Amino acid sequence: MSALVYLDYAATTPVDPRVAEVMQRFLTLDGTYANPASRSHMLGWQAEQAVESARRQVADLIAADPREIVWTSGATEADNLALIGFMRANRERGRHLVTSVIEHKAVVDTAAALEREGFEVTWLTPGADGRVTPAQLREAMRPDTALVSLMAVNNELGCVHDLAALAEVAHAGGAAFHVDAAQGVGRIDLDVGRLGIDLMSLSGHKAYGPKGIGALYVRRSPDIRIEPLIHGGGHERGMRSGTLATHQIVGMGEAFSLAGAEGKEDQARILALRNRLLDGLSDLDGIHRNTAIEVAVPNILNLAFEGVDGESLLMALRSIALSTGSACNSASVEPSYVLKGIGVPRSLALASLRFSFGRFTTAADIDAALEAIQHALPGLRH
Repeated sequence: MSALVYLDYAATTPVDPRVAEVMQRFLTLDGTYANPASRSHMLGWQAEQAVESARRQVADLIAADPREIVWTSGATEADNLALIGFMRANRERGRHLVTSVIEHKAVVDTAAALEREGFEVTWLTPGADGRVTPAQLREAMRPDTALVSLMAVNNELGCVHDLAALAEVAHAGGAAFHVDAAQGVGRIDLDVGRLGIDLMSLSGHKAYGPKGIGALYVRRSPDIRIEPLIHGGGHERGMRSGTLATHQIVGMGEAFSLAGAEGKEDQARILALRNRLLDGLSDLDGIHRNTAIEVAVPNILNLAFEGVDGESLLMALRSIALSTGSACNSASVEPSYVLKGIGVPRSLALASLRFSFGRFTTAADIDAALEAIQHALPGLRH
């Protein structure tokens, strides 16, 4: 049996070996294993120093102050803390939130939970390219709008929002601006000052770091107040209690440092791989691009295969690790809510696959995927 070709980097990335090597120094008796909150001995100070060094590495990638980085268990928790924590803390400022129908479920479901608490949500429908325009956002703004939440890079389509323009509209309307940037690290510029971002969710495992660790950037300003969701010990300046997982934190820090150093080079190589796949499919009929590649990162490509059931195609391509949508939605037989949200017809949405490439993808992987698709399609279409 041939080795599995992994083209599902948008679901998770493998941990870079350089990251894993750093992490193992913070686990066992011969390493820095102490609780970073233990300030009564040298081992605790060393663990705390490692945590703060990683905090700076994350902050440096987004041009932030390390004191603006709050560790979480991942981008999902960061999204919850940003939306629920901010809306609850700013009830008097306004009870209205603006987001889009194709955000990650961590935002969609959290916004729906806020609706059940009595907050109001405006759900914007993006264009066919997956992007909300500044004009759309401007129209949705109200005097009581407290927060706007729109993602940097869509996890199924790869489309990139014009964050600076959207932030300008949000701020002009008196609202704070939150961005889920889990898919953006190492792929687009995330300078929070230049872009005007107030809150930003980050993930370790989407950027060749470990799972189970993330962060929320919280701009240091009297206007940006967060009510904690987790209590006990007052860690992270009272915003997120809990013993810090030093090994995961240093892993995320190292991963973000590598993303800053190598991201542009990675993306240039990945662009060539994406184009290799598209070129190889160009002779096949009935293939539609759901990803507007002109406004998308090169590492995510969503394609519809006309006349084929996506799940059947996925089974036929069992030597290739792919997705029919976001990983969080893969157990459902309904078409992707993201594809429905941008107006893809149901038949094509059900025939769609997401290809996502990464640091360790090779030209041979792309060629193997092309061969498998060319072999499988005729039999499925008969």
